[in-house]
Amino acid sequence: MSTIIDAEALFVSALQPSDLPTPEQVRAAIAGALLTCGGADGCAVRLAAEFGEHPETAVARMQWAIQTLAA
Repeated sequence: MSTIIDAEALFVSALQPSDLPTPEQVRAAIAGALLTCGGADGCAVRLAAEFGEHPETAVARMQWAIQTLAA
């Protein structure tokens, strides 16, 4: 079951769509991002910064994160 927090954490993780991640890699990336960011609020701050700095790529990355979690 995915949440917006999971999508935000996956978005800010180092995992890339081109990695074709396995479910285990996705879970590990989410857990790692939550630790690195200092929790859900930290991930949300990084997500907002990316949308502000790189709006042209942020939308596609968030779509990838949501679709990956839905799969």
